[in-house]
Amino acid sequence: MQFTTLIEAHELRAGLGAADWVVLDCRFDLANPDQGRLAFAGGHIPGALYADLNRDLSGPLTAASGRHPLPDPAAFAAQIGRWGIGNQTQTLLYDDANGSFAARAWWMMRWLGARRVAVLNGGCAAWRAAGGELETGAGRDPAPQQFTAEVQRHWVMSAGQVMAALQQPGSLLVDARAAARFAGTVEPIDPVAGHIPGARNFPFTRNLQEDGRLREPAWLRRHWQSFLQGAQPDALISMCGSGVTACHHLLSLEAAGLPGARLYAGSWSEWIRDPARPVERA
Repeated sequence: MQFTTLIEAHELRAGLGAADWVVLDCRFDLANPDQGRLAFAGGHIPGALYADLNRDLSGPLTAASGRHPLPDPAAFAAQIGRWGIGNQTQTLLYDDANGSFAARAWWMMRWLGARRVAVLNGGCAAWRAAGGELETGAGRDPAPQQFTAEVQRHWVMSAGQVMAALQQPGSLLVDARAAARFAGTVEPIDPVAGHIPGARNFPFTRNLQEDGRLREPAWLRRHWQSFLQGAQPDALISMCGSGVTACHHLLSLEAAGLPGARLYAGSWSEWIRDPARPVERA
């Protein structure tokens, strides 16, 4: 069986240790970048490897970039191979942040052409609730594999492309940040508050049930079809603060059977780098 969007904790427990399975721990804390690695050392799913948002799932910062720019595809493909992941490997991802960081890794691997990649539904909490054990330490040293990238370049939108798309009827820019950040009444991270004019707000946490698991596909499908108002999924562009939680929306769309939406990878933190770009509040 192949897992391409979500895997449940009992399914991960049943398959854990398979020769062609690799588990990546994507835990991270934006306020304390070392916390995820420390949490990994303190206890992780047996056999898992650590994927760091800043070091592994982002490229170098520039004067024009957002906080978490996408890495060079060739560099990320090499990192995938160093994790022991080949093109046919089943990769499973988890975190302790409602799937937000794991969804970033999921989308990035699919961006490079991987298909057998899925997020643990409910993350660490679901694993523990299912009786999953943890192991401590720095993790194993995997045997490198060859991963050949097939980059889906049309999945990524630049700031200029987003600005142009907003001038065209039918384009839908959805911002996954919390409502207060979207309105500009609160901004704990970026130096400018507000949102892109024409964007619509839908916090990524609304994709979730109370236990932190993704809502059922039928619920997600109804939501997204209502949001799209008859448009095709490829009319939707997902964004957030830095291109991380935006990927949660892309995961939920895929789980709902509505693929094709694109990512504004630079998101709000890139948009505000240029003072000429318009900003709206409330």
